[in-house]
Amino acid sequence: MKPDSLEQAAKTAQDRAYAPYSGYHVGAALEADDGRVFQGCNVENASFSVTCCAERVALFSAISEGALAFKRLVVSANGRMPYPCGACRQALSEFAPNLPVTVIGDGGEKHEFTLGGLLPHPFSFGGKTT
Repeated sequence: MKPDSLEQAAKTAQDRAYAPYSGYHVGAALEADDGRVFQGCNVENASFSVTCCAERVALFSAISEGALAFKRLVVSANGRMPYPCGACRQALSEFAPNLPVTVIGDGGEKHEFTLGGLLPHPFSFGGKTT
């Protein structure tokens, strides 16, 4: 099956990953409700706690450009299936609690979920509900 344009955008972002420590290159493509696509790649750091995942890079890029509502996320990696980590799930849930998420591993294997299925009880603060 031919990859769609959001999948291709995730794979392109994956090629830009900075992963000299893990060798695990991850790319993400987040589609906003208005059709814009925001890419992100993982950016590692020798101080591992400041490393940022591809999903949050894409989300933060989108927010910085004024996008606050999202249709779909695709995450691609060069190895095991790139399920979003807990921090990425929580960050995304602030904006799109039922976001469709596709993860793609080596060989094109795909798994599809909703963000709510991956994070059934997100933390919320104040009056904002997710």
